[in-house]
Amino acid sequence: MNINTSMLKRTAAAALLFGAVGAYAFAADSKLPSKYPAEPVHEVEFYGNPSSSISVGVSLPAGAAYLFTSGTVPPVLNKEGATVYERYGDTKTQAIGVLKSIEKQLADKGLTMKDVVYLRAYLTADAAKEGKFDYAGWNEAYGQFFNNAANPVKVARSTVGVASLVSPDWLIEIEAVAVYPKHHNQD
Repeated sequence: MNINTSMLKRTAAAALLFGAVGAYAFAADSKLPSKYPAEPVHEVEFYGNPSSSISVGVSLPAGAAYLFTSGTVPPVLNKEGATVYERYGDTKTQAIGVLKSIEKQLADKGLTMKDVVYLRAYLTADAAKEGKFDYAGWNEAYGQFFNNAANPVKVARSTVGVASLVSPDWLIEIEAVAVYPKHHNQD
């Protein structure tokens, strides 16, 4: 047997041994109890750090009905405006306009912002802010609708910086997921 074959056999044996140990450790870990009880929830439950403005996650009851909005974009403020800010506003202004639009979509289906469980926001860089993303503006707008005295709900949320949106004037686009309350009657 030459040295290369011997080395190859030892490497294969070591890989097999470490794979078996890893598989055993994974299987053994799966028997440990979860940090969260494995029982069904009966109402929407938000969880995470109490000092955060958003939730880490949301548990939903079985059989919950959802409403998903498509990406909602900013309303036009002034069609004849010479700049992005005149036509649509800065990130905060655009986000407020989008959230008001989502609020109306929800109201049309008998829901409110208190029924929202998840938001995904897509932000583009703002040329007027040295080409940076205005996360602070987005967070300020979010705070006017969520995690406040009027609506204490802290939704689960993702914020994604993207290269562009359909219109170069848009600095933000938002998707929302809401859950119908159990007592809701759609008819």
